[in-house]
Amino acid sequence: MNNTTYSVKASEIERKWYLIDADGKVLGRLATEVAKLLKGKHKPTYSTHMDVGDHVIVINTEKMVLTGNKETDKIYRRHTGYIGNMKEVQAKDMDPNKMLMLAVKGMLPKNTLGRKMLTKLRVYAGSEHENAAQKPETYNF
Repeated sequence: MNNTTYSVKASEIERKWYLIDADGKVLGRLATEVAKLLKGKHKPTYSTHMDVGDHVIVINTEKMVLTGNKETDKIYRRHTGYIGNMKEVQAKDMDPNKMLMLAVKGMLPKNTLGRKMLTKLRVYAGSEHENAAQKPETYNF
């Protein structure tokens, strides 16, 4: 009986390309699925200390949905670094690509590994994308 735990090697990691259509999808629920694919949690070889996730292409983000009153009530804040320069933007005025990127970024690890995972995400506002050469397979949830 073998009592050793299998750990995947970097050379054994197989990365796929997934295409997700955001048309009519809720922002938060979409972001959780994207984060799961980027982290590799859907694979049996998942490990917390390695990036085993796949590449994700999200199209039609301008047709994404926010539930409740979030379009007017949700505020994105950032600070420029200068005194008194906090910038606030309502969700309805924000770029949908940036909204999805920020939502997914918040669900990934806050370290070098998480930043590396985020580079495998490509977001497009329209239905056209420039990653056709990778032959992405459609991911439905």
